[in-house]
Amino acid sequence: MPTRHSLTRPVVTVSAVLFLALTAGCSKPAEQGRAPSAPAASSQPAKAAQSGPASRLGDLTVFRDIATDVADMVDNGNLPAARRRIKDLEVAWDSAEAGLKPRAAADWHLLDRAIDNGLAALRTDAPNQADCEAAMAELLRTLDTLQGKA
Repeated sequence: MPTRHSLTRPVVTVSAVLFLALTAGCSKPAEQGRAPSAPAASSQPAKAAQSGPASRLGDLTVFRDIATDVADMVDNGNLPAARRRIKDLEVAWDSAEAGLKPRAAADWHLLDRAIDNGLAALRTDAPNQADCEAAMAELLRTLDTLQGKA
C-alpha cells in the first residue's frame, strides 16, 4: 500500500502539468466563429487566475507551487523532505518540456538551469542549508521574472 501512496503525488502533478500544457497552448480566441461553452477563467483554478499574466512559456503556477513547497521545507531545515519534493518538480518539468520549450526556448533554458541548480543543491551527498536556500531563492526569482513576461 505505501507504493500506491508514494506514486499519487507525482501522478497528480504530471496530470495537472499535462492538462495545463495542453489547454494553455490554444491561441484562437473564443469569439472567432463560435460561442464559448464556458468562461475561460472558470476552467482554471482560482489560484492560477490570481497569479498574474502568463509567461511566454504559459502558466508556470504548478511549477512555482512545487518550488515554494521545496523552499519552505529548506527554510525549515527539512532538507530530506525538500529533496523528495523537488523530485515532483523535476518530473512535472520534464513531462511538460515538449509543450513548453517550443514556445520560448531561451526562457525554457533559463528556467531549466535554475531547476537543475535546485536539484543539484539538494542532491549532493551532504546538502548545505545555505546553498539550498540560495538555489531555491534563485529558482523562485527566475519563475517570478518569467511569469512577469507576457
